[in-house]
Amino acid sequence: MNRIDRKLTATLRQPSELIERGLARQAALADLEQVAARYAIGVTPDIVALIDPDDPNDPIARQFIPAADELVTQPGENADPIGDDTHSPVPGIVHRYPDRVLFKLVHVCAVYCRFCFRREMVGPGKATGLSEDAYRNALSYIRSRPEIWEVILTGGDPLMLSPRRLAEIMADLAAIDHVKIIRLHTRVPMADPARVNPEMARALRVEGATSWIAIHANHPRELTPEARHACARLADAGIPLVSQTVLLKGVNDDVATLEALMRAFVECRIKPYYLHHGDLAPGTAHLRTTIEAGQELMRSLRGRVSGLCQPDYVLDIPGGHGKAPIGPGYLTQDNPRQREGVNETRYRVVDYCGDVHLYPPKV
Repeated sequence: MNRIDRKLTATLRQPSELIERGLARQAALADLEQVAARYAIGVTPDIVALIDPDDPNDPIARQFIPAADELVTQPGENADPIGDDTHSPVPGIVHRYPDRVLFKLVHVCAVYCRFCFRREMVGPGKATGLSEDAYRNALSYIRSRPEIWEVILTGGDPLMLSPRRLAEIMADLAAIDHVKIIRLHTRVPMADPARVNPEMARALRVEGATSWIAIHANHPRELTPEARHACARLADAGIPLVSQTVLLKGVNDDVATLEALMRAFVECRIKPYYLHHGDLAPGTAHLRTTIEAGQELMRSLRGRVSGLCQPDYVLDIPGGHGKAPIGPGYLTQDNPRQREGVNETRYRVVDYCGDVHLYPPKV
């Protein structure tokens, strides 16, 4: 399949545009139009440039190019798989944990991931963001709850807002005495790195609260020179960066890819934070691995890269019960032994090579 050789300047949003660029097959048009009628499509020029249209298993394409598999909903899949609605006291706020809230400012993204757990809530045809009244009510909720220490700006992608608007929001939150941390979750440095300009970096720092940014990337190829420059601009502005990655079949479900991705994060001053097990969003089963596969990948990663490169493998428990670490276990209790009338407990500890050791060791 040959891509048309002309520079792309706009985000691709229609199946016909994907076919014209050689990113989808003409024979799939009818199915892709059904997908597009339900779920948003958006592939930026920066992401298109990463896709090899001649590779039917391209890991970047699997993340962003729609597929007929998305029309199949498996048992257990849910339009709100992690229970945002269950914990939403006012529009725009999700208060699942005592000391922090999600603040969903916008419902648009630079790109639309095919595995998104909010895919029923974002994109064309949905509300683009909070009204001014809803925004003020959300601030009032945060202000009235002194236990809220951290506010996490999400959506959608908060970096789709203008620097001017983001600076206003950051100032509004920092003016609340008990809000000490403002965290932003974004894919923009990978999807549209030019958007992270000096004005944007300045807007994300504010007096009175500490800013953190969680960078979402799933494959090492996403960390292009331009993306690395965007991340460096944020780090140079004094903003700590952490990573979020979703474990995806055919994208990063092999240890060499995860190793390269985690090393790339650390090289960019991004601390690996979460490796998410795929959520039960409708039409995403073809991209989910098993938990056992994820645990084995984490076990393999432990022996290949430094502690700086180790994310937590987590599952967002369906129904809104929060995240739980589900990485492999390395410690089990050995049979208790009697020594001079005293119970002596030993543990079996597995090292990164898979060898088993007793702790404390036998004398």
